Amino acid sequence: MAAFLNRIVESTVFNRLVLGAIFLAAILIGVETFPQFAPSAPLGKAILAAQDAILWLFVAEALLKMGAHGKRPWAYFRDPWNVFDFIIIWVCFLPLHTDYVAVFRMARVLRALRLVSALPQLQLLVTALLRSIPSLTYVGTLLSLHFYVYAVVGTFLFRENDPLHFGNLWNSSLTLFQVLTMEGWPEFLRIQMHGSELFYSEEQIELSGAARSATAWPLVAPAYFVSFILVGTMIVMNLFTGVIVQGLEDAEHEVAKDTREENERTMGRITVGDEVSLLRERLERISRRMHLLLSEQAEELRQTCDEVEIGSDRPTLPGSPPDAAIPEVTAATNS
Repeated sequence: MAAFLNRIVESTVFNRLVLGAIFLAAILIGVETFPQFAPSAPLGKAILAAQDAILWLFVAEALLKMGAHGKRPWAYFRDPWNVFDFIIIWVCFLPLHTDYVAVFRMARVLRALRLVSALPQLQLLVTALLRSIPSLTYVGTLLSLHFYVYAVVGTFLFRENDPLHFGNLWNSSLTLFQVLTMEGWPEFLRIQMHGSELFYSEEQIELSGAARSATAWPLVAPAYFVSFILVGTMIVMNLFTGVIVQGLEDAEHEVAKDTREENERTMGRITVGDEVSLLRERLERISRRMHLLLSEQAEELRQTCDEVEIGSDRPTLPGSPPDAAIPEVTAATNS
């Protein structure tokens, strides 16, 4: 019986049926936001009935997957994605006839998240993001330090000229966040370069009050904003991209390893695709080792050349042959 249920849940038809139900559930939730499809309308009641049918299909899918494990139905929860699906189903069964009906109704949008567990490619991306969190924490710390330093400097420099945008540390941080998005930052640059009296509106002048003292920074302002954008956007944000790409590569290797182990356990052998993947991983390891070895040899060669140049610059002792003045250089050359 377990083998029969396993063939069902692993079949292409069943997986496509579940995937289509997930897509349909996501579309129906979006359609429900229109007034003419509200739950009180006739069409809205039909949509609710369709959503209930889809929910029971998800329940049947979970039961079939549990049954596919035979006498160990709890093995269904060993897969984190199955736990994710089960939590979504449980949330959708929460009672709607309560004071929190709107909140529980919005919880049904979680059904659309089942696309993540239904599509292996999305699972790979999510796994890569989760794996990148520790490294992203350090990059985020670097970005926060970058923000803090420039916010403090900007507050000290521009708060008298532009108190609305650089009046305190909080306003400076919000302004720099907008600059980092590359949205409207030339306006901030012009205000600091030429003075706020040329660009402030009457409302802004009234809001800034007597604390404003228009001051132009024609050289400091460009250096401040350009350096912030170059470091923040071009360097730190690229670090985020690099960390995520590395996490994606690690996730791909882990998925390939799990696939090989699963094939060895079920079929007693690995497939041709698994062999190609394993060969690719070995070639990558060899390439990294060769690169490290060549780097070490290049460093040793550079140090040897430096020693030879230092020895050749030493003066020759009076009355002694030139070769005797630098014996260590001769020995290094012979070796």
